[in-house]
Amino acid sequence: MAKMDDELIPIGRFARLTGVSIGALRHYDELALLRPVAVDQLTSYRRYRPEQVETARAIARLRDLEIPLDEIRFVLTADDPAIQRRRIADHRSRIEARINRLQRVLHVLGQLSAGKEPLVSDPNDAPTATVDLDTAAHRRLGVDLFNHVWTLIEKPDRSAAETDEMIHAAHASRYHWSKAGTTVNLGRGEWQIARVYTVLGRGEPAKWHAARCLAHVESATAAGEAEDWDLAAAYEAMARAHAIAGDGAEATTWRDRARTALAGIADPADRELIEGDLATLPL
Repeated sequence: MAKMDDELIPIGRFARLTGVSIGALRHYDELALLRPVAVDQLTSYRRYRPEQVETARAIARLRDLEIPLDEIRFVLTADDPAIQRRRIADHRSRIEARINRLQRVLHVLGQLSAGKEPLVSDPNDAPTATVDLDTAAHRRLGVDLFNHVWTLIEKPDRSAAETDEMIHAAHASRYHWSKAGTTVNLGRGEWQIARVYTVLGRGEPAKWHAARCLAHVESATAAGEAEDWDLAAAYEAMARAHAIAGDGAEATTWRDRARTALAGIADPADRELIEGDLATLPL
């Protein structure tokens, strides 16, 4: 027992080794984030194991990156590195959103300080109210834009302006479905956006929207909302997006999943349509 006690590090030295203040170490103890292995019953003096130095340094680094303590606890206790990376990525997204907001604030302050904008806006300059579309209008626009995108996808001699129109119309269709559709409609909208980006050879946005398609379709399938072909179509979108992005192995995996899912499609016409899409994968 004496030998084990000799290996323990007093809190003062532990603070110097880790760069974490004594006050912070006491706070982490209270939060059960970093517990000392020994606490003197009379003096409340804390001591730590040598292997806890690395943990304390990790906490210090994550705190320096403004990650909340509750999130740090989750990251440190997660067994799967992929989960750790995802939680850190989520924090990065929050920081990025804050930066974007501050950039807008900085721009407005620059305009005000340069006298380019009045301190108090003229009420007459307020934007007019937008037309409130009903569900039927949103649904009609979603369908019409979806069909219009297909005419542009199939056009062999698209102009640059028509390519822009194809991109924006696909996103607009997805927007209108968010106002009038079900989860499976959202998935189909994401599927078309992914297809647009694969047509344009843009792998990263294609993968993003294919993944969103799959997430919506899986949710709709679990809820009994999806058709029997939706999942195979989502797999096809994943395969095509990864193929365009240059990841042949991942594309092959998703293609094989799509082929397996074909067996669950009852209507031969629906099955043939997806088989045709799979046959055109750039693998």
